[in-house]
Amino acid sequence: MNPKVLIQKWVELFNQHDFQNLAKLYCKEAVIHQTPIGFIEGQSNIKSMFKDEFEQFDMVCEIENIFEDNNVGILEWKDPKGLRGCTLFWVENNQIKYQRGYWDKLSFMGSTRHN
Repeated sequence: MNPKVLIQKWVELFNQHDFQNLAKLYCKEAVIHQTPIGFIEGQSNIKSMFKDEFEQFDMVCEIENIFEDNNVGILEWKDPKGLRGCTLFWVENNQIKYQRGYWDKLSFMGSTRHN
């Protein structure tokens, strides 16, 4: 699966809040580096992170652009409340090996909390 297709699948599962299948897109030793949060290492920790975030926040990812260069994909995204960000995905053997996300934590916390 090339990065663009993988990212499209990632967005679909993210928007369904399907943390189980979302975690399966990552290899066992995957690392996510969310600049406002830090590092999350390993597929099981990534699964827990998504589960916790989906329980705490009302999150939707709308694709603005997807770029692909060999095994690297870049997702520019926004949510309906105006939060914007950019996420880079390093793909190996059809799974995400490394992900790095950039977004503003303060605006995220204010715009996505459950009411």
